Amino acid sequence: MKLIIQIPCFNESETLAETVADLPVRIPGVDAVEYLIIDDGSTDGTAEVARELGVHHIVRFPQNRGLARGFMAGIDACLKLGADLIVNTDADNQYCGADIPLLIEPLLSGDADLVVGDRQVDSVAHFSSTKKKLQKIGSWVVRLASNTRIPDATSGFRAIRREAALRMFVTSEFTYTLETLIQAGQAKLAVAAVPIRTNPKTRDSRLFRSIGEYLRRSASTILRIYTMYRPLKAFLFMFGLLFAGGLALSVRFLYFHFTETNTGHVQSLILASILLISAFMVLLVGLLADLVAANRKLLQDAIIRLRRLEYDDQEPGARDAERGAVEEPEAKKEPEAKKKPEAKKPEAKKEPEAKKKPAEG
Repeated sequence: MKLIIQIPCFNESETLAETVADLPVRIPGVDAVEYLIIDDGSTDGTAEVARELGVHHIVRFPQNRGLARGFMAGIDACLKLGADLIVNTDADNQYCGADIPLLIEPLLSGDADLVVGDRQVDSVAHFSSTKKKLQKIGSWVVRLASNTRIPDATSGFRAIRREAALRMFVTSEFTYTLETLIQAGQAKLAVAAVPIRTNPKTRDSRLFRSIGEYLRRSASTILRIYTMYRPLKAFLFMFGLLFAGGLALSVRFLYFHFTETNTGHVQSLILASILLISAFMVLLVGLLADLVAANRKLLQDAIIRLRRLEYDDQEPGARDAERGAVEEPEAKKEPEAKKKPEAKKPEAKKEPEAKKKPAEG
């Protein structure tokens, strides 16, 4: 059982040493624990600090690509390195590394495919009351969209089973936390949450500049991801609103048309027609989006199969060879290859003797 702890970094040279020092070296039930740093275009020597700290693996981007892409680059690297379990944590030492054994416990017991660390937002001292309320509202919206029961949806302290990691696809360039939860819930993966501790604040968040920006980008991410995975349901909701408005205005026009002597209310008829036409157009778009979603599922299944072929479709001996074991079959083939040219030499010597006999006679 191999565990790799990945840490996405962007200019984290000042806090990385403290973060790495807080990580566990050995965990019961795990054979090997390794660290992986994703240097997302840092300019302060983060990668050099990681090398000095003895980090096992480093992935570097020439320029900043964002947290979501850094997270997925780490997941891809962990899968290539043969990780059975993957833990993601932040480089600012926000999360307590000593809680990693607690975080992976549901994975080891087989009770979950994805585990999210619950910071218990009410107990975080450096969170303002406004941020605590917004965190709760946001987590509630994500629970509705993902059909999960995660109390802290934006927590980046997560443990992932290898099979769940093979099924992860992050398209957002903002953050991976919301999309991966919605994706896991829609894919019927077992998602669990465990309470964790947090360390004192070391710096402000670099993901967003203001609460307004965070709300705007988070809302657009949730809406887009939910529409991508449940397009027909989302478009049917919009169809229902437009159709109900058009139907109500149509009934209003007919009521006044038959009860009043002076016909009028043409504006209601025009608006009702616009709403009804728009409703049926939205319905058609929803049907097309549902077909696109079906095609997307087929493509995802194909990509998952390709990932398995690339990462998992190997014999146990081949997996061990990649980790440094010696392959004995190759050593046995070398002497056999050397014996073949030696067997041909006696045949070459007999040819001139066969030619001399008819000459003597």
